[in-house]
Amino acid sequence: MLGICLLGSGRMGQIYAANVAARADARLVYTVNPNLDSAMALAERFGGTASGDVVTAVEDPDVDAVIISTPTNTHLEQITLAARAGKPILCEKPLDLDMGRVDQCLEVLDRYPVPFALGFNRRFDPSVKALRDAVQAGEVGDLHLLLITSRDPAPPPIEYVKTSGGYFCDSTIHDLDLARWIMGEDPKEVCTMASCLVDPMIGEVGDVDTAMTILRMPSGRLCHINNSRRSVYGFDQRIEAFGSAGMIQTENQREVHVARTDADRMSSRPRLKHFFLERYAEAFALQLGDFLEAIASGRLPAVTQDDGKAALALALACDRSRREGQAIAL
Repeated sequence: MLGICLLGSGRMGQIYAANVAARADARLVYTVNPNLDSAMALAERFGGTASGDVVTAVEDPDVDAVIISTPTNTHLEQITLAARAGKPILCEKPLDLDMGRVDQCLEVLDRYPVPFALGFNRRFDPSVKALRDAVQAGEVGDLHLLLITSRDPAPPPIEYVKTSGGYFCDSTIHDLDLARWIMGEDPKEVCTMASCLVDPMIGEVGDVDTAMTILRMPSGRLCHINNSRRSVYGFDQRIEAFGSAGMIQTENQREVHVARTDADRMSSRPRLKHFFLERYAEAFALQLGDFLEAIASGRLPAVTQDDGKAALALALACDRSRREGQAIAL
């Protein structure tokens, strides 16, 4: 069994801890948080030792790999520590919010070439992967348009917004990564328009909550991404691939997969799954599985630091485009 050191015991730490505990090929050795009470609560539920000492935990010989689920501004330091110790790393997105610090992360990983996976979990969602595989296999013929809808059920707390890096680095970055992955090429041009229509406090701190982005690929193919911080009917996640031979779509997931029809209703469907924790629960588990299998087999993880750099560059270009009111060439 691979011994895992989990850095961070917040919302994402809880997801990773539960998924590690559910596997037969891994176990938690440490849960690390300066807030020792938080680390202890997670360790009591899922095993391992609670610690506030990152260095001791990461360098422990019983630790075979490190999962980083701490605030983004700590990633560079913790990646450096784990890589120097020779420990494979699974790190939550984004790598950082600054391209210079991202380049420092890549330099560290070049110097200490440990397996490194970045947490773009949506690539592992079975429906999304099936759509991507179908596109790559030519089932829609020549792909012309990719349309991605990603809408949150409600805005996050304003204190979170202030430190999130902005809508594009926090949320849209998932969609940008999917666009690159599904279409198999990197955009050459980005055009974004955005507004604050949901929560005025988000606008007051300089961020947006409603956005549309167009990506133009070198091949001429187009991708449209639409985002909102408020979808009153649930977590709205849909993708459509349209091409010369047809169209493939993913559908929203619901709390219960039934539809009711009677004398008063043509069709009544249950609510959508409410948040990413429920919608992408399977994807998080599969992402961890890919990381552990990559370590065991010696192959690269499916999502690497290079994907992280490319997605952040696109997210920053989206924000620049909406602020300057023009398309940005890449």
